[in-house]
Amino acid sequence: MELLTIVFLAVGLAMDAFAVSVVTGSVYRELHVKHVLRMAVFFGGFQALMPIIGSLAGLGLKRHIAAYDHWIAFGLLAFVGGKMIYESFAIEAAEKNLDPSNLMVLLSLAVATSIDALAVGVTLSLLATSIAVAVAIIGVVTFGLSYAGVEVGKRFGHFFETKIEILGGLILIAIGLRIVITHITA
Repeated sequence: MELLTIVFLAVGLAMDAFAVSVVTGSVYRELHVKHVLRMAVFFGGFQALMPIIGSLAGLGLKRHIAAYDHWIAFGLLAFVGGKMIYESFAIEAAEKNLDPSNLMVLLSLAVATSIDALAVGVTLSLLATSIAVAVAIIGVVTFGLSYAGVEVGKRFGHFFETKIEILGGLILIAIGLRIVITHITA
C-alpha cells in the first residue's frame, strides 16, 4: 500500500475522533490545553494500537484467505465506512457524556472511536504494507486532527460534525474499492 493511501486511510479513521473532538470543543469551550492534549494523545494512541491488534489477528488467517484477501479488505473497509456514515446521524445522542477531563470518559471515547481501526488492522495484515509505518501515520494524523477538532468545535460548533463522519466513511469505502480494482486489473 502506497504512502498516500495510508495517509487517506489515517484521515478516514481519524474522522470519528475528529467529530468527537469537534463536539467536545463546541460543548466545553473553556478547555485547558492539558485536557485537549490528553484527549489527542488518548485518541491517537488507541487509533494506533488497534490496527496492531487487528493485524496480529489477520496474520494468523492470511495463508487461509490469500486467494480472496482483496475482497475481505474491501468488505471490512466498506463495512467500517458504512458504519461511520450511519453513525454520523447519531452524534448528538452522545454529546451529553463528553467531559474530556474525566479519565474514564476519555478512555471509553478513545476505545469507541478506535474500534474501527481494529478491523482496518486485519485489512493491513492482508496487504503488502508496513504495519509500523501505517500505525505511526494513523496515530499522528489522529492526534493532530483530534487537537484541531477541539479548535474547530470552539469556533464553528455543530456545523461540520455530521459531514466529517460521512466524509471519513466515504474515504474508507473508496480505499476498499481501490484495493479491489487494483487487484482485479493487475
